[in-house]
Amino acid sequence: MPDPVIVVFRNDLRLEDHDPFTDAAKSKSPVIPLYVFSERDYPIGGASRWWLHRSLMAHKARLQALGLPLVIRVAEAYGSWEEAVATMAQDAGASCVYWHRGFDPDLKRQDAALIARLSAKAVKYQTYAGALLWDPDAIANQSGGPYKVFTPFYRACLKQPAPRPPKGVPRGIVAPKDTLLSLKLNDLPLCRKVSWAAGIDAAWEPGEDGANKALKLFCKVGLKSYVKSRDFPAEDQGVSRLSPHLHFGEISPRKIWHAIEAAGSRQAATPFLRQLVWREFAYYSLVHFPTMVEKSLRPEFGRFPWRDATVADAGPEVEAWRRGRTGIPIVDAGMRELWHTGWMHNRVRMIVGSLLVKNLRVHWLEGARWFWDTLVDADLANNFMGWQWVAGTGFDAAPYFRIFNPVSQAQRFDPDGTYIRRWVPEIQSLPLPYLFSPWTADEATLERCQLVLGRHYPRPIVDLAASRADALAAYKRLRL
Repeated sequence: MPDPVIVVFRNDLRLEDHDPFTDAAKSKSPVIPLYVFSERDYPIGGASRWWLHRSLMAHKARLQALGLPLVIRVAEAYGSWEEAVATMAQDAGASCVYWHRGFDPDLKRQDAALIARLSAKAVKYQTYAGALLWDPDAIANQSGGPYKVFTPFYRACLKQPAPRPPKGVPRGIVAPKDTLLSLKLNDLPLCRKVSWAAGIDAAWEPGEDGANKALKLFCKVGLKSYVKSRDFPAEDQGVSRLSPHLHFGEISPRKIWHAIEAAGSRQAATPFLRQLVWREFAYYSLVHFPTMVEKSLRPEFGRFPWRDATVADAGPEVEAWRRGRTGIPIVDAGMRELWHTGWMHNRVRMIVGSLLVKNLRVHWLEGARWFWDTLVDADLANNFMGWQWVAGTGFDAAPYFRIFNPVSQAQRFDPDGTYIRRWVPEIQSLPLPYLFSPWTADEATLERCQLVLGRHYPRPIVDLAASRADALAAYKRLRL
C-alpha cells in the first residue's frame, strides 16, 4: 500500500468542492483528514467557538460515513500549528500534504511556516485557493497595484475566467490502515458556556448539510425577492444567511455562484452575485493591506479625536450599546438580535455601527472586536472592512459625514415596526411613529401604554442631533 497523504482542514469544513480532498482521493493513497486547533495562532470569539464545535461534529460525521477518521490535534502541544501538521506528516510517513491556503495574515504566516517545515523534512505538499472565486494576486489595476475602489475591482473580476463549476464528493477514497492518535472533539476549548448559546442553537444548523439547506431555501424562496427585501430586517427570507457557512468553509463560493446563476434570471441573480464579489474585495483588501485589522486605512484618521471607550464618559454608553439598552429602538433591536442569535441583518449592522463610531465617536475597533466575539460569521476580512466602511476610514467607504439617523432608518426599513417589536417587546404597545422614537411620545400615550421611560425602557444615551453636529465638527477639524 502506498504511503498515506494528509488533508489539512481549517476554515474549509466540507467535502464537496474541496480540491485538496478531491486530489488526495485521486492519489489512491490512504487519506488522513487532519484538524489542528490553535488557541494562540488564530484566536476566535465565543460565538465562533460555538459554531466551530458543531461544524466539526458535522464534518467528523460526514468523514466517518466515508470510512475516514478525523484526526484532531492541538497546536500548542507541539509548539505551533505548523509544527503539529509537520509532526503528523512525519509520524504517519505521509508522502504529501494537501490544504487550502489562507488569506488572513495569521493563516498566511502559518502556510509559509508549514511549507518551510515540510520542505525541510522532504515531504511534498500541494496548496489551493478554495476560499475565494479568484486569486487576489491575479487582479491588479492598470498601474499594476491593488484596487482601492470596489466598482473597478468588480469589473476586473468579471473579466477573469468564470468560476468553474463545483466538484462533488470524491468516491473510492482509501482509508488509513493504522489507528491514529487523536483528541476527542470535546477536548478542544470550544464548549465554554456563553449566555447566548441557547438562542444561537435555535437559529442555526452548522455543517455542510446546513449550508446546502440554506442555499437551497434561498434559491427557491429568497432570491426572487432579494432586491426588494434585502434591506428590510423583518423579512427573514430576504437574505441568504449563508455568511457563517461561507466563513467556516462549509460551502464553497463557487457552488453558491453557480447555484444562484441557475436559480434566477440575470436581473435577480446579479445583485446577489455582486455581494459575493464584495466578499472577494474584502479579502483582496486584507491581502494587500493587512494592517486594516489594526488601524484605519485612511491615515488621516490616526489624528481623529475618538473617545476612549474605557473612560468614564464613554464606558457606560458602550456597555449600553453592547447590550441593546441605548434607548434607540432600531439599535437595541439589532444588538439584541446579535446577542440572541449570533447574527445581525446587514442594514442594521450599518445603523448600529454608525451610532457607535459617529454619534458616540468611539473607535471602530471597539465595534469590530465586539462583533468578532459575538458574530457566528465573524470573518476577519468582512468584519473589519465593514467597520471601516461604516466609519468612513477605509477604501471606498461611506464618507464620515454620512451619519445614519436611526429613527428615519427604522421608519424606512421597518415601517410597520415588526422588527423592533420582535426584539424590543417592552415597547411593542407603542403606536407608530412613537415606536421608532419613544422619547418623543407625549405623557398620555406613555401612560396609556403603561410605559415609563427610564424604568421600563431607557431614555436615549445620546442626543442624536447634537452628537451628529459634534461628529461633523470633529471631522471638519480633521480636514482643516
